[in-house]
Amino acid sequence: MSPTTIDVNLTWLAPGRVGGSEEYLVRQLTGLFAAGVANDLEIRMFCQPTFPASHPELCGRVEVMTTPYRRDSRPLRIVAENSWLAAHTRGAHVVHHGGGTAPMIGPRSTLLTVHDLQYLEFPHYFSRARRSYLERLMPGSVRRARLIGVPSEFVRGTVIDAFDVAPDRVMVIPHGVPMVERPDDEAIVKARDRYGVGSDYVAIPAITHPHKGHRVLVDMLAATAAKDHPLRNLALVVIGGEGAAEAAFRQAVVAAGMTNRVVRTGRVPAADRDALVAGAVAVVFPSEYEGFGAPLVEAMDLGVPVVGSNHPAVTEVCGDAAVIVAERTGEAWARAIDEAVARSAELVAAGHLRRAAFTLARSGTALAAAYRSVAAESGPA
Repeated sequence: MSPTTIDVNLTWLAPGRVGGSEEYLVRQLTGLFAAGVANDLEIRMFCQPTFPASHPELCGRVEVMTTPYRRDSRPLRIVAENSWLAAHTRGAHVVHHGGGTAPMIGPRSTLLTVHDLQYLEFPHYFSRARRSYLERLMPGSVRRARLIGVPSEFVRGTVIDAFDVAPDRVMVIPHGVPMVERPDDEAIVKARDRYGVGSDYVAIPAITHPHKGHRVLVDMLAATAAKDHPLRNLALVVIGGEGAAEAAFRQAVVAAGMTNRVVRTGRVPAADRDALVAGAVAVVFPSEYEGFGAPLVEAMDLGVPVVGSNHPAVTEVCGDAAVIVAERTGEAWARAIDEAVARSAELVAAGHLRRAAFTLARSGTALAAAYRSVAAESGPA
């Protein structure tokens, strides 16, 4: 029996620049092999020339074809997708478009990954060019796809509602998060010393994008500034790169007089990130919008209680392994952190159980099922 041929379009993926969507797709594809479900699948990946060096382990398992252009350019990519890519994927059983949009030209036997629909709920967080691109291309891409893969039930519901899609055409392919081993105490202390972090702090591992909600944590610090407040010595450690809200966040810290209680590490090596998260009294995640939320699962692995917003994707990931905050006030977040510290052992134990739902193997098994579903519906290549 001949293998099922799968062509994966990752030409939209500029390594290191697209955040969680890069992790989601790479981990899904890696999960195919972790689960041992790729034996009958012949996979080719189409990607930018910089991708193989960024993900050598994955690229060593599949055939890789790199784009004929050398720089990250949306216009060049769109042209290549509708010409070079269309020509090379014509004979595949399944073409998997991983970036939320699909070219006009090419096979119809497609799996389309939609990471989220944030541009519909928070259009003001997107540049005019990016928003216009998504508004023009996403509806048609969803309509043409045989199957749409999404990371959570929350995103599944938004796709069905926004584009009037039949429910059986939208499938949850859960995020696969690699197991993270908790660093030992010595590594945690060294990381704290390296970044000037004390022993009593909460951590937010998130780029300062507007929707991540860093500002409410400044309000939390201000709400705990009184001398008799039990969290008056609590610091906030912000781990991650600079997003569009970085300047506003820094200004808010200064305006609130909280510069002595905020440590801004920027992007750090993974080992340092894990050590800083592991040393926190809680991970705080006040996001206004998520498609999934992998840092929540990583915090569970690292044995840290989670305090999260009541956004549906956050509550879906956390289950009973977090303190959920409905209000976006500093006082509410301070109370929630206080509760998380008091319930730390309970929340950590629940987190260790909860994370079992988000393994690489489970994600890869779901992806393989999606590929086989599209191939069966499409017939022979």
